[in-house]
Amino acid sequence: MINRIDGMTFEEFVEHHRNHHAPLFASIPEARKYVKKYTVSHPVPAEGYPSPAYDGLTEIWFESWEDHDAFFASQNYKELVNPDEGKFIDMSSVAVMVTEERVVI
Repeated sequence: MINRIDGMTFEEFVEHHRNHHAPLFASIPEARKYVKKYTVSHPVPAEGYPSPAYDGLTEIWFESWEDHDAFFASQNYKELVNPDEGKFIDMSSVAVMVTEERVVI
């Protein structure tokens, strides 16, 4: 779960996340090799629901911890993708949740 940096509008944040950062993330060879699913989501108005606590959500699926570690240790991630994160994400507000999916229905 991520929030935008100070001075950036929500629209600018969504545009950068969807149209710059996501394609950059997907462009590195390690994404195709190690990542099973990568999504970016942003809140929409929803009557009867509380205001969103975050400006966006990034979901990254890996087959194993080894794939996770290899992706984040890669030079392409460290030199290309990671530096872009600070250009639009307030890194002090990032909330991370590691999960294991269990299909119920």
